[in-house]
Amino acid sequence: MKFGIAIFPTDYGISMTELAPAVEEAGFESLWVAEHTHIPVSRESPWPSGGELPKHYWHTLDPFVALTVAAQASKRLKVATGICLVVERDPIHTAKQVASLDHVSSGRFIFGVGGGWNKEEMADHGTDFSKRWKLLRERVEAMKAIWTQDASEYHGDMVDFGPMWCWPKPIQKPRAARAGTSGGARRHPRDDLSESNRRGDRAVRAGGRRSMHLLRVARRPRPGSRLSGEAGEAHAPVPVAAQGRDAVD
Repeated sequence: MKFGIAIFPTDYGISMTELAPAVEEAGFESLWVAEHTHIPVSRESPWPSGGELPKHYWHTLDPFVALTVAAQASKRLKVATGICLVVERDPIHTAKQVASLDHVSSGRFIFGVGGGWNKEEMADHGTDFSKRWKLLRERVEAMKAIWTQDASEYHGDMVDFGPMWCWPKPIQKPRAARAGTSGGARRHPRDDLSESNRRGDRAVRAGGRRSMHLLRVARRPRPGSRLSGEAGEAHAPVPVAAQGRDAVD
């Protein structure tokens, strides 16, 4: 089993230039960052872990910028989104960002994606909360088409574009996205991601406070490392196979 560190990178927290080499030095396999573009001031969606929403949710750095810095500050550490809110993103633009990050990291990027829990946040991006799982599947499939075809095209109910050229392609093969969720996961219909599962992806579903406890740092840093005595709790839902009872094989 391999272990990673998950964090919300913020404008007031530890810098990725300091964190990434420290995580690598401590012997962890990967560094995962969360994503929220913003948090609406008026919000009805409850935080899955209960209580007041912590302020790091609306202070989060762009994940691709943060991970690019982390990749440049490390040599072997894998960098990952945990999770990327694809349902709030343009798939063509995101496909370009994923491929570019895989290049600048020399193939060390892990693309964790999810449907999210904040209905109001999604609405600001024009996403219908009730249709987010179908949208997620189509956008992931569309990005895979871009990554694997020279002249790529995709025609779905919610994503549709004709033949295009889009480079670079990711370094890693196979180019599989991993799907995960936080909050609302138990309401996630299996059928929406079943096709992606058959294509070799792994959908990981872990919701609420239980998943947060599962993601606590699972091993102590080596004595004398910069992370010694500073192990804390991960706050991002990292999509890994060992994440708990809701994992889908």
